[in-house]
Amino acid sequence: MNSQIKQKFLAMWARYFPNAELPLGFYYTHDPGKVPAANQVKPGHCIFSQLEAVRRGQALFFSESTVGCGGGKRYLGFSQELRPNFEYFLSCGIPGKMEGERYKKTPEMVQQLLEKMPSFAAPAPYIVFKRWDQLAETDQPTVVIFFESPDVISGLFTLANFDELDLNAVIAPFGSGCASIVQYPLTEAQSATPRCVLGTFDVSARPHVPGGVLTFAVPWQKMVRMLENVEESFLTIQSWEFIRQRLAKIA
Repeated sequence: MNSQIKQKFLAMWARYFPNAELPLGFYYTHDPGKVPAANQVKPGHCIFSQLEAVRRGQALFFSESTVGCGGGKRYLGFSQELRPNFEYFLSCGIPGKMEGERYKKTPEMVQQLLEKMPSFAAPAPYIVFKRWDQLAETDQPTVVIFFESPDVISGLFTLANFDELDLNAVIAPFGSGCASIVQYPLTEAQSATPRCVLGTFDVSARPHVPGGVLTFAVPWQKMVRMLENVEESFLTIQSWEFIRQRLAKIA
């Protein structure tokens, strides 16, 4: 990552978002170098619990063997498989055999939903997650992920809309937590007008993030534009000052 962009963001973040958590960047690679592997976990284990270490500053790489959740493997692009009877798992279940999550009303709705959802294959066998301050000049993050409070997200949301005519420059599509931080923003990164993704509304992922936190995932090219717009945006005037002061008081 360009060192000037890195330092410009760090200065902006400290000035306008005091005490806010630094975001993560991720990229796919054939060689994770000296980045350590995430620990192998039991089947069904949510990747969000593993990302807690990255949020604290420990870079990690993941592969198909270190992602425990079948959905995580799919939405990180390591597998296209779905568990048997997935349409029942996500909806009403099968009496005596499977308790459904009841996130969709009927199995038929799940089948139709799957036809609309994007899918992709990981471009390399490893995905590396690093906190912003740990990113090196040789790293090329594809997406930047913020884990933040409503106050911080309000600033990111407004900045994302600053140079957009589209009323939906930020989207919140239905999907798993990992889809909202990897699959959907990666899909947006392929667009000429990439949108940001507000996420982690997945009830199954919520236990693995603090109660007052949502995610805001930004494709890299959009991140650069947002950073370029800071000094002429609302962040520099009184409209943001109340929020900035409230963030500054957080212990």
